[in-house]
Order: sequence, then C-alpha cells, then structure tokens
Amino acid sequence: MPMCTAAGHYPGAGVNLATHRRDWEDLSRVDPLWAVLSDPSKRFGNWDPDEFFESGQRDVAAFLGVCRRHGLPRERTSALDFGCGAGRLTRALSEHFARCVGVDISAPMVELARSYHADRPGCEFAVNDSADLARFRDGEFDFVLSHITLQHVPGRDVMLGYIGELVRVLRPGGALVFQVPSSIPVRNRAQVGRRLYGALRALGVTAETLQRRLRLQPMRMTAVPTPVVEARIEGAGGRLIEPTREEEHSGIVSAGYFVTR
Repeated sequence: MPMCTAAGHYPGAGVNLATHRRDWEDLSRVDPLWAVLSDPSKRFGNWDPDEFFESGQRDVAAFLGVCRRHGLPRERTSALDFGCGAGRLTRALSEHFARCVGVDISAPMVELARSYHADRPGCEFAVNDSADLARFRDGEFDFVLSHITLQHVPGRDVMLGYIGELVRVLRPGGALVFQVPSSIPVRNRAQVGRRLYGALRALGVTAETLQRRLRLQPMRMTAVPTPVVEARIEGAGGRLIEPTREEEHSGIVSAGYFVTR
C-alpha cells in the first residue's frame, strides 16, 4: 500500500488525491450519469435513469454468472461496490445480497446515490477519499466489485494499493470482480485534454464552462500490465479463478479479473 502524506501526495508517484477528488466532484455536479457510464450520445443529461440502472442489472448478472460457475460466492450476506458513482451497480447487487455498500471519492455522487436508492434499505453509501479501505474489516464482504473505476485513479501505485485492499476485505470463499486497462495506445497517453482541464481549472475557470462550453473533462486513464496486476492479487492473498479476460475498445485493452480467497 503506498504511503500518503498529510497533503494527500504519494511519494514517487506525483499524485494528489485531493485533485482527483475535486475532478470527480466537478463531474458529479455537471453530468453525473455520463461520468459513470460515458456513452457519447448520453452526455449532458441524455441518460434515461431507468435505462442507466437497467444496464447495471445486466452487468451484475454477467459477473455473477461467471462466479456461479465456480460455486462462488459461498454466501450472499454482503457486497461492496468500489467506485459506486450513482449506485448503478449497487442497486443491482441489492437484488442478490442482503447488505450492499457503495463507496465513492465524490461526496456529491454519494448524495445522488442515496437519493436514487432511498427505496432500497439494504443499500448504504459512503465517501471514501483515502488511498485505502481502512473503514472495512478484513474479510467483511462476500462479493466485491469494481467496474470502470480503477482505470481512473491517479497512478499505478494507487491502483495496485486499492487492488490489495479489495482482496483484503474479501471473505474467504467470496468473489472479487474488477477491471483495469492493461495497455493504452501511445496516442492516448499524453491525455492532453485532461491536462488542459486541470490547468484552466487552476486558473479559476468553472467546471461548467470547461465541460459544457469547451467540451473538456478531467478523467484520467491509467493502465497496468496484466502480469503486474496478477502478482498484486497473489501477493495480497488472492487467487484467480478464471483466466484474465481482455477486450479492446478504441485501442485500449481492458482486462477483467475474477478472484477468490
């Protein structure tokens, strides 16, 4: 686990988690559903909430279907959705688990999730703005899920730290499902738009102007090669239950991991 200084920086990584939190709070206030599921045709309020949450049901059904082939998870008491956003996957998980906890770095996103899912007493939402999951006990969850979230965290060391934490909070006999890019094309690595967003934001330009008028957004994309991720899983006490799945989209190769303890 990378060490965090009082200012929120990580030695050797050039990372500031406070800036990352600000970026996602900007996204949450301007266009929250698109920030979670970035379909270009759905930007600026074009997501229908019913369609948005139905997509979460399909994703969760697919993930659980893979795990079910391996007889996992053995129990269905509790689930964790890391990077829950508006609760797209948390809501779907609540149909399978008695207690579902969604955590996100953005306070506005957590408040939105609470408002959307007030009818689901089994759903809990909390802000987690640290580089660990110290709020949770070892082995607290039967099922742990993180989808299209880890790819946005600021830096490889932070991502690998979170992966270790996701394994730690997984109960023996449980299942962890997560996804991260394994490679990004050279043309995408500079992330010029994100850097310009950060520079203009630091000068006082509003998030509304940057996103709506200039069509900029602050999402970063971080990739970690599959062997490095697999070594982190093993080092944290996890075990892959199915070969890593890789899919390519716009040149970015994304790897999916199914893990147990």
